[in-house]
Amino acid sequence: MKTGLKVLLIVVGVIVLVGMSLAGAFNNLVALDEKVSQAWSQVENVYQRRADLIPNLVETVKGYAAHEKSTLQGITDARARIGGTISSDMLTDPQKFQAFQQAQSGLSSALSRLLVVSENYPALKADQNFIALQAQLEGTENRVSVERGRFNEAAQMFNTRIRSFPSNIIGGMFGFKAKEYFKSDVGAAQAPKVQF
Repeated sequence: MKTGLKVLLIVVGVIVLVGMSLAGAFNNLVALDEKVSQAWSQVENVYQRRADLIPNLVETVKGYAAHEKSTLQGITDARARIGGTISSDMLTDPQKFQAFQQAQSGLSSALSRLLVVSENYPALKADQNFIALQAQLEGTENRVSVERGRFNEAAQMFNTRIRSFPSNIIGGMFGFKAKEYFKSDVGAAQAPKVQF
């Protein structure tokens, strides 16, 4: 075999190996990006479940606590604000992701106030519809926590890969961007004060 042909075969072989490596890195990024998207869909799913429970909860409380209009209006307003924070690019835009997270925290806070108000109404606390809705809401809040954790795990895997060589080169070439993480609410590290 001639030396020129050997060199050509070696060069072609190296190019094929590099191409296969780059294709593998790209496909891996696509798979991880899809995993993040799937995890995000689950987060949205449980947030939607929570949002769907709220009108029923508000209507149940209205019958017993008609003069608690500010609390009920706060929940309705917080639920409405959530719809304005969802966008397709929020997973890679820190400000939009933070706005979404703040809107969700606002809704959680409003729901907490509603449950505190319910303590003032013994008949409401004994109402079977309210008890069932409260149990569903508690279960949904647990699901939110689980799905947010799963999303953070998927985002961490994707972000690690996109920062690693050679995936960082492929990611940059094809516009892959790091995903945002859910973080705890401001002040969550401090235990609440309980006074009797």
